[in-house]
Amino acid sequence: MTGGRAGGAVPEIHRTPELGGELVHDWRELVAGDPDGSWFAGPDWVLAWWRTLGAGQPGEVAVWRGPDGRAEAVLPLGTARLRVHRRAPVEVPVLTLLGTGPGAADHCGPAARPHRRAEVAAWLADRARRETLWLPNLDPAHAGLPPAGARPVARTACPRADLAAGPDRLGSRDFRAANRRAHRRLAAAGIDFHWLPPTAARPDLLDDLLRLHRLRRAAAAGGASSFGADRLPLHRLLVQGSAPGCGPAFQLARRGDEVVGVLYGFRWADRFAYYQTGWDPRFAADSLGTALVDAAIRACAAEGVRTFDFLRGAEPYKYRFGAVDRTDTGWLRPRGPGGALLGLKHRLANEG
Repeated sequence: MTGGRAGGAVPEIHRTPELGGELVHDWRELVAGDPDGSWFAGPDWVLAWWRTLGAGQPGEVAVWRGPDGRAEAVLPLGTARLRVHRRAPVEVPVLTLLGTGPGAADHCGPAARPHRRAEVAAWLADRARRETLWLPNLDPAHAGLPPAGARPVARTACPRADLAAGPDRLGSRDFRAANRRAHRRLAAAGIDFHWLPPTAARPDLLDDLLRLHRLRRAAAAGGASSFGADRLPLHRLLVQGSAPGCGPAFQLARRGDEVVGVLYGFRWADRFAYYQTGWDPRFAADSLGTALVDAAIRACAAEGVRTFDFLRGAEPYKYRFGAVDRTDTGWLRPRGPGGALLGLKHRLANEG
């Protein structure tokens, strides 16, 4: 650890994922207490990612503390290399948010109390003054974080459903009726649903998820998926580190002893982020995929979840559940020839 003092403007810097328990607790509290807080901005995701998918990647966690010594802002940064084109071997070094990149993190940004946000932004501008800065999937709550010269170069729709009025108010009347019919058909086929909150799941459920995800993708001719076996070490670590009310949760569909459907996501505070799913295509005609989502929404609502976040992707089924877009933005502040190449890449992509 370097720098920093209680209540000071200069943050302390940690260069390892092995952080103290009090700091991890404070970081979690910052995310949970923020109405716009994201699981992907918290220590469970960031530190597990750094230990697995980001192993060996240089990183730093900047921490601002209040007069009482508790963390009031945390900004995790890492150094990565981005390819200018998938067919070209040219890679550009960038300063970016630690925990982004492989693994698909959404609603990214620092965890910070409101009175610290301008200070965090000013420090980042100085920290990145000589480097290309890439802030992917930045949540709109952190629109003040990118420094002068940064440009929005990518936007991602992340639909979310408000559960405050209850699951029986989501979507149209016809859609809700179709869901009830699907549940009756599936029950007649011997399929029932089980919700496993954080700490109740075993890591081997991830193997079922991967198997069913591959089956569904193959049946739909959906092509390659970024969710593969290389991602499992991260998610096993997340499952092992879950706590009551905080961490990975699973919606299962079973036919006897056979798992035929898995929906996987992250629960914290009054939010749930739906991350990945897989289900047996034998039951496609019975709408098993939609029924899994419906069952998860109902289980979340029963536990007091008020926001069901579908995360990235504008698939039509999400909007049938009454989801409304929250848009993440990728910001680029280029430096040098490499940064100019990245800027050109995004400019051409947007024009295309």
